Amino acid sequence: MNGPGHRPVAAGPAGGVAAVRRWGGLAADPSRGVAAVVLAAGGGSRFVDHGTGHGAGHGHKLLRPFRGQPLAAWALGAALDAGFDEVLVVTGAADLGPVVDRMAADRRRRVTELRNDRWAEGQATSLQMALDRCAADGRQAAVVGLADQPLVPAEAWRAVAGCATAAVVVATYGGGRRNPVRLDRSVWPMLPVDGDEGARALMRRRPDLVGEVACPGDPADVDTVGDLERLDGKRLGEKRLGGEIGWTGRTPAERGEGRWS
Repeated sequence: MNGPGHRPVAAGPAGGVAAVRRWGGLAADPSRGVAAVVLAAGGGSRFVDHGTGHGAGHGHKLLRPFRGQPLAAWALGAALDAGFDEVLVVTGAADLGPVVDRMAADRRRRVTELRNDRWAEGQATSLQMALDRCAADGRQAAVVGLADQPLVPAEAWRAVAGCATAAVVVATYGGGRRNPVRLDRSVWPMLPVDGDEGARALMRRRPDLVGEVACPGDPADVDTVGDLERLDGKRLGEKRLGGEIGWTGRTPAERGEGRWS
């Protein structure tokens, strides 16, 4: 069995898509349970400084520092802390390998990074890649969330994962539907194979398949520099989110800033 730090390269599906496995602990039986899927492959083209019209620096938005760690680490940490048998991270435009490695090592959980070379063709290609992996591993369901929603906590991932009352179960926040979404294996063939929509298209077409579960947290996503600044300005108190503590009133050292440098 592979131990921590071992990185075998697995063959990906056709189309030049590669899959790289990374472990932060010993591998579990892949045929068990429900997998978490964190979609993190997009280009983040809207993440610009509107004062200059240029990129916001620090590279891709998912690598931008947010409360002491890269933005993507928050969603990944929440999925890891939710206790899934395995977490799949679909990457593409940004090199998130160091973030995945660090989070897996910190949490001692199994993580699989799937690199989608077709990420520019739309989010559906990333979702299909993850579901192909889930199908190959014999999963019965996948819970899908986005890497640019840093304040969706582990509790929301767990609530959605544990609700099997419908083929599609979506998280709600104050009555509004957002991620994560639980997708039973029976609906995977109904999902789009290209374009920028995933489960939303199916939910519109087949509302009879959809259930809801109320979740804690804030589902706001980060599309622009302004979005990031607004979220960073919120005061979270000491509520634990994604395995980290809100940074209210703390010094940079207490917040752990610099740990990712």
